[in-house]
Amino acid sequence: MTVPGFKVWGIHCGIKKDGRKDLALIVSDREAAVAGVFTQNRVKAAPVLFDMARIRSGKGQAVVVNSGCANACTGKRGLVDARTTAEAAAAELGMRSEAVYVASTGVIGEYLPMPKVRIGIETSVGLLSSSGWDQAAEAIMTTDIYPKLAMVQEEIGGKTVTVAGIAKGSGMIHPNMATMLGIIVTDALVAAPLLKKALRDSVERSFNAITIDGETSTNDMVLCMANGAGGNRKLAAGSKDFKKFQACLDTVAQSLATQVVRDGEGATKFVEITVRGTKTPKAAKEAAMAVALSPLVKTALFGEDANWGRIMAALGHSGVDMDEAKTDITIGKMKLVEKGLGQGKAAEKDAAAALKQRDIKILIDLHKGKAEATVWTCDYSNEYIKINAAYRS
Repeated sequence: MTVPGFKVWGIHCGIKKDGRKDLALIVSDREAAVAGVFTQNRVKAAPVLFDMARIRSGKGQAVVVNSGCANACTGKRGLVDARTTAEAAAAELGMRSEAVYVASTGVIGEYLPMPKVRIGIETSVGLLSSSGWDQAAEAIMTTDIYPKLAMVQEEIGGKTVTVAGIAKGSGMIHPNMATMLGIIVTDALVAAPLLKKALRDSVERSFNAITIDGETSTNDMVLCMANGAGGNRKLAAGSKDFKKFQACLDTVAQSLATQVVRDGEGATKFVEITVRGTKTPKAAKEAAMAVALSPLVKTALFGEDANWGRIMAALGHSGVDMDEAKTDITIGKMKLVEKGLGQGKAAEKDAAAALKQRDIKILIDLHKGKAEATVWTCDYSNEYIKINAAYRS
């Protein structure tokens, strides 16, 4: 995977004790437009606060990401360390410190080992490569099982434009403006305000439509850099070219988001939940998310039990306008509930067979309107408890 005008790398600098990679560097060869979406958790990590202030300029050229230490709940020292990280990278790269953003993920309440971070940055700069995306994706992982990458290319304005990204996330995943860490880059030429709109729209349809455990991190952020190296005409809002770009951004964001769900801590099932028949897409999403968040639904999915009553109960407390006498529930191809009534043990048996698959689709029709929305989640397994019980040990 390569993106014109970008070089990246990932190394082990010593933050993690087990030798796994823990520092990534993503660099554009020219100043880029930058947009970001950040956690709405009231407790925000130092790098989130740092980037939220910096991104007002709409410009940037590099991102430093560390894993293994969240640099959250670290007070003034945490902010100083975030700034020092950016300054160290800028000095090594020969650019303004204002052009560097930082991101962190890992254990909350611990300070960054800055001597190791500085050495890691110096080493990474010497290894930067246009084909270093696999190393960078690996370096931002924490409890993830595998790295997450996505790329798409499209002809826009007579030029081939690339949109690509990496993400991390496995636990503490629930949408709230952003979810986990995601770095997306493109060689498209697009102004920062329009990039911000495009990113927000993409995040709403992807990262904000997934949940693993209902937890919103202190460090969630998605950053996007657009450096214009593709040579396309500058994108204009509402144009056919911009719509093509938006579709590319949506594809990459949704791919990364669903990879996060598939890699959910201890997950054995990937579940797509679609709610249709509401008055607004917002209502459909709220209903779908209520089902996706239900521990009873998620444990039933793990147990391969077609217990549709748990789905109905979750819908009922979602706050969405519904009438159980109009509600249909389908798992796979089997309609379990029609107009609020179960369709018998034979239907449950067929649905249970569908639940044995790795990928599961649940369709809910409330018959109250024409809007719909889809969210993605996973099951709760015994392994999820084991992973999180031993997270710091």
